[in-house]
Amino acid sequence: MNKKKKTVLIILAATALLLAAWAVWGNLTVGVTRYNITIERLPESFNHYKIAVVSDLHNAEFGENNSTLVNKISKEHPDMIAITGDLVDYNRTDIGTAKTLVRQLAEIAPCYYVTGNNEAALGERYTELERVLLQEGVIVLHDEYVRLTKNNEFIILAGLDDPDFREMDTSVQQSMLKTTLRDMQLPDGYRVLLSHRPEAFDAYVSENVDLVLSGHAHGGQIRLPFICGIIAPDQGLFPKYDAGKYCEGHTVMIVSRGIGNSIIPIRINNRPEIVCVELVCSD
Repeated sequence: MNKKKKTVLIILAATALLLAAWAVWGNLTVGVTRYNITIERLPESFNHYKIAVVSDLHNAEFGENNSTLVNKISKEHPDMIAITGDLVDYNRTDIGTAKTLVRQLAEIAPCYYVTGNNEAALGERYTELERVLLQEGVIVLHDEYVRLTKNNEFIILAGLDDPDFREMDTSVQQSMLKTTLRDMQLPDGYRVLLSHRPEAFDAYVSENVDLVLSGHAHGGQIRLPFICGIIAPDQGLFPKYDAGKYCEGHTVMIVSRGIGNSIIPIRINNRPEIVCVELVCSD
């Protein structure tokens, strides 16, 4: 073998090793993605209010007892923590892992939770999971809203149950979510919605939600550099809402790439993430 061929093979082997190491790193570590949302009608008391988002954990663990996740979230100093569904995985349900995590998160900030499709698939075991969450001080939002109050000012925090609890036909789920939102009769004010399903963005826009925090799409699982994800649940190939920030009118939606995996056990170019959203009053 001549010198030129040896050089090419060495370069190819080194490149393959680097790509393999990068892929492993991208599956075994978790990062923090931060968003600043500038808002005209945000009450002054909520200026720089921080929301940490934990989505699609699927029983994953980063560090002993999820110490890596807890430490990263703690360093963000959130005012609240939003858990936007699929905390467990219905195929390998481990309620103990969820309990250990939420117990630690509740010591950092108030935790609010909505269900995902994996919770819907738990059947009778979902009752056990919710009982554990409530025991640990997590506030579970079932198609309802609460007022978050600071200094006699408030914002609205609403939460939608995953539609799989009522209807598995995806062709009608978006209209169901829209109807449910309308029936909740959200009061006037800045409205934050926790909903597992980003594909229902049009419904959130039509019901005048200001900020949506979502997940479910797993970042498209395999992400093409600078383009998008390949496939997402209930959106299929090249999903429209796979990860990041989406805006229409005054509605902003932040879609987390999530933390764990489910049916597809690996991610490519798609590092697990914790999302931190900071609300900022416009000048």
